[in-house]
Amino acid sequence: MNMIGIPGQGFPLLEKMPSYLAADVDEMKNRALVLRGGKPGSLMDFGIGNPDQDVPHWILETMFTEAKKSGASGYMPSQGIPELRKSIVNWYQRNHSVDLNSEQDTIVTIGSKEGIAHLALALVQPGDIIIVPDPAYPIHAQAFEIAGATVQRIPLEPSENFLFEIEEHIRNSSKPIRGLVLNFPCNPTGLCMEDGFFERMVQLAIKHRFWIIHDFAYADITFDGFRAPSILKTPGAKDVAVEFFTMSKSYNMAGWRVGFMCGNAKVVKALKHAKPYFDYGMFRPIQHAAAVALECGGKYVKEVRNTYQRRRDLLLSGLLNIGWHVPPPRGGMFIWAQIPPPFKHLGSMGFSQLLLNEIGVVVFPGIGFGPSGNDFVRFSLTQEEAVINRAIDSMRKIFDVHIR
Repeated sequence: MNMIGIPGQGFPLLEKMPSYLAADVDEMKNRALVLRGGKPGSLMDFGIGNPDQDVPHWILETMFTEAKKSGASGYMPSQGIPELRKSIVNWYQRNHSVDLNSEQDTIVTIGSKEGIAHLALALVQPGDIIIVPDPAYPIHAQAFEIAGATVQRIPLEPSENFLFEIEEHIRNSSKPIRGLVLNFPCNPTGLCMEDGFFERMVQLAIKHRFWIIHDFAYADITFDGFRAPSILKTPGAKDVAVEFFTMSKSYNMAGWRVGFMCGNAKVVKALKHAKPYFDYGMFRPIQHAAAVALECGGKYVKEVRNTYQRRRDLLLSGLLNIGWHVPPPRGGMFIWAQIPPPFKHLGSMGFSQLLLNEIGVVVFPGIGFGPSGNDFVRFSLTQEEAVINRAIDSMRKIFDVHIR
């Protein structure tokens, strides 16, 4: 039966949501690739933050060994296997001096994105207010919008200004705040915060009785000797906060979809209650491999961090050399670059399209991270140094015409 046009057969929730910009960028790339004859390597892709380095052999070997064992393919507990949760506890103690209970304070998620989305369904009801910085990684707002909450964006600025804006917003709000989403080191901006920031945030959350959800995906990707603090190290944090981490970036395990949430036992229990309706956990051998990675991966993570710092420095130096000054981020795997004045009128979509069509350089339009991102584009540090140099040489041609 043809249902097209019958009343009540639309998709009202999806109609409120913009298309996911990552999919739009992929479509732009595919069109550009066709115009270039479909030649692999004809595009220099700094768009999606998809790690290009290989997973270490010892992580792979752990998964292969576990996959051969009897029962490896059965359903798993949605909270995660005990071995992985114990490794999570050890990782937090070793890296951040945070004490956790593996049963009450930890839950494994299928990547942090899934965890945040399902936490939103467990945490809010229609009309609840969630504060999200602007710009922010899309799921930070959209997960709560899908769950029916009202998302209010606050401009993301250096710590003192951001603190002031949050305090003013809470003080002037006509309704209680249900939650605040944070992400430091930040995707897309690379902004990092010190311990004192989290202390103020926790005090504010305790006073005004709201939850803090901290996305700590880039905990290990920091530069120039800076170490990103966990919010859970802050006194009182476990009364009001949870923190997400993912294996995607530090261990180049993006497609493996392994993450976890730790912190307030009540919120962990809520997600533990909700998750079985949506999943039966992940493949057990992947969980064992993740546990080994957390226990033994310190040296490897340092190599990953150093690789991203070299790429950051090379890209920043090249951009400066062609007349594009960009402040260095302290963390994350991205460069958040304000569009130079001669191109500002194009907006982030137009400028991204120009770079793609004219020279085959793919960047991510800043508008995908919120309204304040429209004057920016994001470069992912997921290309080798030779590609970075080639991209700089290509961009120089455009900049020589419009800037010099």
